[in-house]
Amino acid sequence: MITAKKKAELTGHGNPIFTLELSQKPGILFTGGNDKGLVEWSLKDNAFIKVMFPVAASIYAIHGPVGHPLLFTGLRNGDVLVFDFIEQKIIKTLKHHRAAIFDIKSTSKKNELLVASEDGHVSVWSLETLELVYTIKVSNDTIRSISVSPDEKFIAFGCRDNSIKIYELADYSLLKILNGHTMPVFSVQFSPDNSYLASGSRDAQVKIWDGLSFELIKNIPAHLFAVNHIAFHPSKPYFATASMDKSIKVWGADDFKLYKVISREKGYDAHKLSVNKITWNGDELISVSDDKRIIIWHLSLD
Repeated sequence: MITAKKKAELTGHGNPIFTLELSQKPGILFTGGNDKGLVEWSLKDNAFIKVMFPVAASIYAIHGPVGHPLLFTGLRNGDVLVFDFIEQKIIKTLKHHRAAIFDIKSTSKKNELLVASEDGHVSVWSLETLELVYTIKVSNDTIRSISVSPDEKFIAFGCRDNSIKIYELADYSLLKILNGHTMPVFSVQFSPDNSYLASGSRDAQVKIWDGLSFELIKNIPAHLFAVNHIAFHPSKPYFATASMDKSIKVWGADDFKLYKVISREKGYDAHKLSVNKITWNGDELISVSDDKRIIIWHLSLD
């Protein structure tokens, strides 16, 4: 039986929090939302450190590529700010998109950055030169989520047109379009073992797709409202889902069974509004919400 205990609550944001990212430096968390800056927190002291830099628009995406001293911040106005930890300042603004940036991911083999936008395009940037390499028109509508397969063969894009687009990473060619969700796809995540892709949608469903054939394996009626985010535990067979219904649920990554519900209805001092994003930090799950709070949950996982 999985137990969950609220370890800490971090407050300071004055508006809804949309995204979060763990630093490559252990014990540091970054968060952003409808505030005036990107915020740095200490997970060792569970305390506010500082506002790293101001922003001109809401933050929807944060990404720190492994092996690079850089932090990329995607804004509602289409800009991507590049913060250099060595220089301790913003060294560049990637200006290409004119609509909101919803997700940012990177590839280690190709050493490239992928930026997904409300304009239906994904821009590809060199992590060495920070120059634009390529632009892919993925959809006629918003791209909400990116997931790169662990073996870096495929990229999945979750789209507002209810579809998931699978691309070959080698040449960014379209491989397959997955249809099944009846509303916009908010989150796509490959499992750590590469065996399947999980998708979460505004239709409140989680769908499991085979990692090679991309055939539908299973449909899970996961929540009452939109599934905003899916996060796999890095080493144990579990994944968590965050929802607009204010709850977090923990599922078996091997049997797809529901193991834990963290919500106010279940007696937890949990989020009062939509849970927008989650991340695992060991056996701790960190969640951010429209209620302006960051909550750190400790889970006892078998």
